[in-house]
Amino acid sequence: MVADATRDKIKDHARAIGYIYNRRAASLRTSRSGIVGVVVHDIMNPFFAEILRSIESELDRSRQTFILSNHYDQLEKQRTFIDTLLQLGADGVIMSPAIGTPREDIVVAEENGLPAVLIARSVEGAAVPVFRGDDAYGTGLATNHLISLGHKRIAMIGGTDQTSTGRDRYQGYVRAMDAAGLTMEPHWRIAGPRTKQAGFEAAGQFLALKDHPTAAVCWNDLVAIGLMNGIARAGLVPGIDISVTGYDDLEEAAIATPALTTVWNGQREVGRRAARALLDKLSGQPVNPSQELIRPELHVRQSTGKPVERQ
Repeated sequence: MVADATRDKIKDHARAIGYIYNRRAASLRTSRSGIVGVVVHDIMNPFFAEILRSIESELDRSRQTFILSNHYDQLEKQRTFIDTLLQLGADGVIMSPAIGTPREDIVVAEENGLPAVLIARSVEGAAVPVFRGDDAYGTGLATNHLISLGHKRIAMIGGTDQTSTGRDRYQGYVRAMDAAGLTMEPHWRIAGPRTKQAGFEAAGQFLALKDHPTAAVCWNDLVAIGLMNGIARAGLVPGIDISVTGYDDLEEAAIATPALTTVWNGQREVGRRAARALLDKLSGQPVNPSQELIRPELHVRQSTGKPVERQ
C-alpha cells in the first residue's frame, strides 16, 4: 500500500546500494513466489509470440514474473518444466499442452499447488479453464469462402489429428464440404505440415495431385505462405491460378505476396483471458473450469479468387 512515486524512489535507492530482492524469503511470508510458468510448442511460431505478448501484458499489471519454456511436443520436456515450477514454488502455469499430455499430468500439478490454465489446445477430462479459438468454425469460414467463389476441389494442407486443434480444424473443413454437397477425396488432405518450410515442401505433392484441386485450405498462415512460395516457384500465381487460405492472421499475412486471405483466431484475446483466469484463481476468485472459445473472423485479401482449371 505504497504510492507509485514513493515506490519508484525506493526502487531507485535499492538499485543504487546494490540491494537484491530475495524472492524465496518473501515467499515464506506471502506463500506466493510471484512466478508463473508458460509452456508452449515453439515460441518461434508468431502465433504463440502474439499470445505470449498478451500474457506478459496482463501479468505485468499484477507484478508477476513469468518463466517460458518450449516443449516442441516432447512430453518429457514439458514434464521436466512442470517439475521445475513445482520445485521453485511457482504460483501457476499457463500451457499449450504437448501432444499426448494425459489428464493426470495436469491433476498432479493442481494437487501440488500449481494451478493450470490451458491455451490453444485442450486435454480431454482435465477440469481446468481452456482458452482457444473456435477452430472448427474458423476453418469452416475459410472453406465456405472458397466454395462461394466456385471452388469444388479443395484440399486441406497441414495439421495433425493428434491435437484437439488439428481435429477441430479438419472437422470444420469436412463439415463445410459436406454441407455444400461436395466430394472430398482422401488424398486431398495432406496432413503434417505446420511450418513455412513444410508448407513449401508440400507444394510439390499438392501440385502433383492428378485431379488438380483449385484451392487449398491451410492449417495456419505459415503453411499457407510456404505453400504460396512453392506454387510460385513452380511457375503458377497464387491467388489467380490457385487460391490459398491461411489461419491465425499473423502480421506477416497482410504483407505477404499476394496478401493472404486468412482467419483471425483471437490469439491476443486468448492470452489475455488465460492470464486473467490464472490471476483470478490465485486470488481465490471462482473460475469456470471449462472451455471458452473465441469467435474467429475471416479476413479476405488477395490470395483467393475464382477457380482456374489447370491442364
